[in-house]
Amino acid sequence: MSMRFSTGARRGWVALAVSIGLALGAAGCGGGGGDDQKPRATSAPPRDAGPGASAQEGTAEETLAELRGPSGLMMRITGAQRDAGGFVTVSGELKNDGASTVNVPAQVSGNETEIVRNGKSLGGATLVDSRGKKRYYVLRDTEGRPLATTKFPPLKAGETLPVFMQFPAPPAGTAEVTFQLPMFSAAGIEISG
Repeated sequence: MSMRFSTGARRGWVALAVSIGLALGAAGCGGGGGDDQKPRATSAPPRDAGPGASAQEGTAEETLAELRGPSGLMMRITGAQRDAGGFVTVSGELKNDGASTVNVPAQVSGNETEIVRNGKSLGGATLVDSRGKKRYYVLRDTEGRPLATTKFPPLKAGETLPVFMQFPAPPAGTAEVTFQLPMFSAAGIEISG
């Protein structure tokens, strides 16, 4: 038996399939279950990494920008990779450059109710395209969880934490944007890919 769908119904199925795919992808990026392990953040390896490349190799990447934050916190951005799917993944590390243990401030989550409701994250980060006069916010899954590093442990002096954030990609002709994170200095970065 052959079934026919109208164009509107086909679009609905495609939208549903995309939504499910994004939800499953984001669920894979979420924190662990109810175990007592210390929460860990992960960073997505660069999409153009060749065979045999690992997430560890991202630490040897050149620094695109360094942002200073409160209490000795520093963010080093090592990648801003454009994905063929229309996303930009910004990756790097958050470091406690101070002399004592520090908690990452809740303000880095931003002030949007939907993101704040899902706990501490880097969901307050934005990319600003000054030339195109647009601001790009961290993407979210279908339940409002940001596609970014979440659940930070306290950082001891000198300790680093790999971080990532995903944004909608600016137009293909836009390579230079300003990265902003609440309570941190802003910095210009270049998108590759």
